[in-house]
Amino acid sequence: MLSNTLTRLVEWGDCDPAGIVFNPNFFSWFDHGTTMLYAAAGWPKPEMLKLFDAAGCPLVETKASFRRPCSYGDTVEIISTIVDVRKSSFDVRHELKKNGEVCVEGFETRVWTVHDPETGRLKSAPIPDDVATQFKA
Repeated sequence: MLSNTLTRLVEWGDCDPAGIVFNPNFFSWFDHGTTMLYAAAGWPKPEMLKLFDAAGCPLVETKASFRRPCSYGDTVEIISTIVDVRKSSFDVRHELKKNGEVCVEGFETRVWTVHDPETGRLKSAPIPDDVATQFKA
């Protein structure tokens, strides 16, 4: 399955007053990791949405397990991997590592969406075959 790795330096603004990463920031980093997966598949997000006439891939479920703290000045790797692709949704696992050890493991389920031509609202739609093929590569 498709995977991508980002390297990030933990900045002071990422942290709480004790210098430890404020937990919601991990979810922001994971969201960025998912966006970079689209680029790794060959379509930066704006191009992918335009090419496939999609509205986006909103989250419908997310969770994380926090094993070790990350602190100001740490360099971390975020490995984002698509682990399952279904008709209109897909799962992404994120592993945030420091010095090779997993500090945080995150999980997302996202749904491929389009704009309903009748209502203008978002609705789920089948993931295009080209996208599903790249996600499974």
